[in-house]
Amino acid sequence: TFLNIITRSYTDVKVDSEGINTDQFLEATDGLIKMFDLFGNSAFLVVQRDMSNNVKKIKSRFLENPVEYDTLEKLMAKEAHLKRRMATEAVLWLKRGLEFTAESLTHSVDHPNDELTVSFTLAYDKTLKPYHSFIVRPIFNLAMNACPWRKDFYENIGIQDDNALELMREWLKALSHLLAILNKVFQQNPAYTK
Repeated sequence: TFLNIITRSYTDVKVDSEGINTDQFLEATDGLIKMFDLFGNSAFLVVQRDMSNNVKKIKSRFLENPVEYDTLEKLMAKEAHLKRRMATEAVLWLKRGLEFTAESLTHSVDHPNDELTVSFTLAYDKTLKPYHSFIVRPIFNLAMNACPWRKDFYENIGIQDDNALELMREWLKALSHLLAILNKVFQQNPAYTK
């Protein structure tokens, strides 16, 4: 269920004046990535793999010096002078993938009559599609059309009552807050996206 897969909620990711705690953010994101297993559909493997690969790149840089790279902001700042900023690029693409997921699930929670296909397609068009080539778009369109039925998905993740739904709303709100922080970092440091 949702509560079993999410070992650390985004509500429990520490944010201080130096930024978002790297290790906690990655742990929370690992839980989100595992949630795609509950879709019961291999079409979402492309989404999972992309996010997992980005987490691995960030974690690899983080493990080089967990004290120095204890926040995502410090990690990206330390890479700023490098020609190839692997972890920074991974943060950017992970952020985009998380925006897609947050947008999809928020739409789904806010529009209980819409099937997941609608929620995920609307979110894809808004978040990831502008960054994907004409070659990648059909792969994601296939995944959007392979979403499980809403009822089945919410049963699989254990969101069956108002209390569980409220926990999911808090989780999504916390994720959106973290993404807003990252968006501000990228806006203030346009070189990070080049």
